[in-house]
Amino acid sequence: MAEISFTSEERDVICRKIQLYFQEELEREIGQFDAGFLLDFFAKEIGSYFYNRGLYDAQAVLESRLENIAEAIYEIEKPTDFLR
Repeated sequence: MAEISFTSEERDVICRKIQLYFQEELEREIGQFDAGFLLDFFAKEIGSYFYNRGLYDAQAVLESRLENIAEAIYEIEKPTDFLR
């Protein structure tokens, strides 16, 4: 898996959310620099779990869609003397 990275705009938004969380939930203020370090930690140490969950969810959606396609193909299949 490639390293999880964000654009500078995404990074700024995420860091602001981290700062807001600390301020509202923990009544602590942290700077942009500290929020960036925390983001880097989560991306490196925990990001894989979220990434994999996203893959599992995408795979489940794809499997469901493929099942629907297989059913649709079966519905339009013409009868023949050959069995599959």
